[in-house]
Amino acid sequence: MKINWKKAIGLTAAAAMLLPLAACGSDTASNGGSSSTTTGTTEVTLSVWSPQEDQAKGKDGSDSWLAQVEKKFEEAHPDYKITWKNDVVSEADASKTVIADPAAAADVYMFANDQLGALVKAGAIGELGENEAKQVKDQNSQVLVDSVTGTDGKLYGVPYTANTWFMYYDSSVFSADDVKSWDTMLSKAAVSFPMTNGWNMASWFTKSADLTFFGDNSNPTDASKGISVDVDKLTATTKYLVKMANNPNFINDDDTSGMDNLKAGKVHAYFSGTWNASAVKDILAPDKDEDGKADFDHYAAAQLPKFTVDGQEYQMYSFAGSKAAAYNPNAKNSKVAAQFAAFLGSSDAQKLHWDLRGVVPSDNSLADYEGNGSDFGSIAKDPAAQAQIATIANTSILQPSIAAMGEWWDPAKAYGASIVNKETTEDNAAQKAADFAKLLAAMTKTE
Repeated sequence: MKINWKKAIGLTAAAAMLLPLAACGSDTASNGGSSSTTTGTTEVTLSVWSPQEDQAKGKDGSDSWLAQVEKKFEEAHPDYKITWKNDVVSEADASKTVIADPAAAADVYMFANDQLGALVKAGAIGELGENEAKQVKDQNSQVLVDSVTGTDGKLYGVPYTANTWFMYYDSSVFSADDVKSWDTMLSKAAVSFPMTNGWNMASWFTKSADLTFFGDNSNPTDASKGISVDVDKLTATTKYLVKMANNPNFINDDDTSGMDNLKAGKVHAYFSGTWNASAVKDILAPDKDEDGKADFDHYAAAQLPKFTVDGQEYQMYSFAGSKAAAYNPNAKNSKVAAQFAAFLGSSDAQKLHWDLRGVVPSDNSLADYEGNGSDFGSIAKDPAAQAQIATIANTSILQPSIAAMGEWWDPAKAYGASIVNKETTEDNAAQKAADFAKLLAAMTKTE
């Protein structure tokens, strides 16, 4: 995502808004012995790991997102005298870095929720207290609440943005009604879809073939139950996909060609996430003229469409997860660490994240946020932000975070590839579906 920096929310007002939340604290965390108290002030050292982008100064020299949030936390907590130790660790690398030595890891870090199982197993992530857990439940959809819920039913992270994918489209080619139906879209113009990516392939089978992950798609945590599917329904959907792959208006996105084809005008719909929002906008809403208006402002986005198999309409569902802030239970000041982790996921920290970096908030109350004058503008008017919010709410299921999920990706990719490469046909679809179902049924483990 292209990063543009502008002035942030006024610190005084934001601190006042954040005070009630920050003051709650953690009712389960303990305060360790590395702090000292003098004249009513507690001296605290907090180490924080976050992505490089969150620690980069603005083009105008303004403080980074992390620095501004830390300052607001200090203002909300005049009883703390905090020494900050910030280092760069991306959300994607959090688990392996933290697990390498939990006792020496940061007090607070940001992580992708698919790492939750490994972090809990290593004793490297702290359970949220009552106040922080209430914050998470009040702010987020059930899918995102589940994304930071361990197999023990306890909450371990504070989401600040969702992680999923949806549909971008050229609104000069497809109408808002057209994009509700995959079949309507294919009848009108070329569409790109990543059939050879296991993350995307599940979307076809979740409803049409009763695809279920580890017992329950709403909270898939029982590895012993494996992955199940209705073979007859899978056969019918496979035949549908074979016909789709033979449609001249369908073009497979091999994870690199989709964007190129959109730019070249070879396709008019493309499936991805907010990480590609700036690039897609540059394609569908080109540079502005002197009058400040785009020449061809055709940039649009939407939740996933429906498709029809044997006369029955089914909704596509994407996998969803979150990026979240967490505290380390090994922290010497775990109470303050828990408070700051919750602060990183607070509504006002999420507003600032949007204004500075375009990170779409997970907080449902911010769906209509008008922005604070930054280049990212209004969430309420941003197509990608609204599509992500709608997808999380309406057309997504929780991506399993347990280790057994690792066995899904390659077989799902291979199944999609066999359809695209015409190795799977209508004639052999039943056998291919049976083989795939048998493979899925064997994906059981005890964790």
